[in-house]
Amino acid sequence: MGRLHGKVAIITGAALGMGAAEAKLFAQEGAKVVGTDIKDDVLQEVIDEINRSGGEAIGLRHNVASEEEWRHVVNEAVSRFGKVDILVNNAGIASPKTFANMEMDEWNKVMDINLSGCVLGMKYVIPEMQKTGAGSVINISSIGGIVGMAGSSPYTAAKGALRALSKSAAVEYAKQNIRVNSVHPGIIVTPMTEPSMKDALPYFQTFTQLPYFGKPEDVAYGVLYLASDESRFVTGSELVIDGGWTAL
Repeated sequence: MGRLHGKVAIITGAALGMGAAEAKLFAQEGAKVVGTDIKDDVLQEVIDEINRSGGEAIGLRHNVASEEEWRHVVNEAVSRFGKVDILVNNAGIASPKTFANMEMDEWNKVMDINLSGCVLGMKYVIPEMQKTGAGSVINISSIGGIVGMAGSSPYTAAKGALRALSKSAAVEYAKQNIRVNSVHPGIIVTPMTEPSMKDALPYFQTFTQLPYFGKPEDVAYGVLYLASDESRFVTGSELVIDGGWTAL
């Protein structure tokens, strides 16, 4: 307990899955949490649970592709808690599309949310970290940002770009004690992945060497490490949480 004591964290996509698990775990470890999501009714349930359990959190409706809404989120976080120490760019959408059957508006939507949303988050949060002289940015990429995944062209392109962006930002802000790392989950059972997994369970099992799939908490603990001072010498890294997928 207390690994994030005194820290303020913004976590996007905090209503469900990995984002919700991260928000709850961060609060348990002492962070003040600003959870955001477009599903604000579901998000509020997570926020209420945190506050009932003795944590401190607020929830904000937030489209991460909107620059104006990013300004609002950061302003609210600073107004309420005085600073921002941690940014977890967790919000994202899936896109089971190949190049042949993809419309450009679909491509742009995935890029806007999965990549540009993270760019905007860093654009508006890093200046707040500069004021305090430290910070940790954790960009939730995917195993698809490291290896190819057939049938998910926009998704893998965005996640691969996020991986490279994280490294570039890590180098750019290292001298200011602002760390930037990416996390690459494999098969994690979440509301986003569960429907497709039910239809093709044997296919998904081929990618996980362990005899079980990952849970949101498995990723949240890795994100907690990168958010905490325990990882003070870690930046520009890729934390792979994939059940052995890339060990083959």
